[in-house]
Amino acid sequence: MLDFKAIIWDYNGTLLDDLSIGVLSINKMLNKRGLPLLTTEHYREVFTFPVKSYYEAVGFDFETEDWDKAANEFIDHYTSLLPHSGIFPEAVDLLTHFNKEGKKQFILSAMEQNMLNESTRNENIIKYFDEISGIDNIYASSKIDNGLQLMKKHELKASEVCLFGDTTHDYEVAKELKCNCILIASGHQSYQKLKETGCPTVVNHLKEITKN
Repeated sequence: MLDFKAIIWDYNGTLLDDLSIGVLSINKMLNKRGLPLLTTEHYREVFTFPVKSYYEAVGFDFETEDWDKAANEFIDHYTSLLPHSGIFPEAVDLLTHFNKEGKKQFILSAMEQNMLNESTRNENIIKYFDEISGIDNIYASSKIDNGLQLMKKHELKASEVCLFGDTTHDYEVAKELKCNCILIASGHQSYQKLKETGCPTVVNHLKEITKN
């Protein structure tokens, strides 16, 4: 399974264990609006990309309130809680393992670039990556264009690349990049949702990857 020359990592929910602060952030917003709060299990069933659709699914009405303000409100909550999250211990083990094997490693994230740079610096993992690619806004939009640019810039051959992610969108990205994909169900979406994509390899935890 791991006979690849390059690994493209998603960040949130794959490398960064930020599920709990994501749930807490959205629940602060729901509580403010008198909307039902989410359990972690419900959150993992309704979370999706684009995130605006997920907001609408849990009760936000963007005909009566401004999407930009809501997105900024979430980022304010999330940023304040970010110091309470950290990299999965298994992720550090894998990053080290792949580094020793000489594999190229990249981050392809829907996190805003400056926030991503700061977070990876604080987590002391920048050294593992050839490039850390985020987006230029706070709206957690598609990563496909950035992924295509990354593949072209580093002259990566799709058959030699595997993308690791924790959402259905990561599988969509992998299909567009025509690369391999492993989905990990310890992040923002449930194992069942990930299996429904048709992705050939879905695991429950990062530690299972090297066992296959």
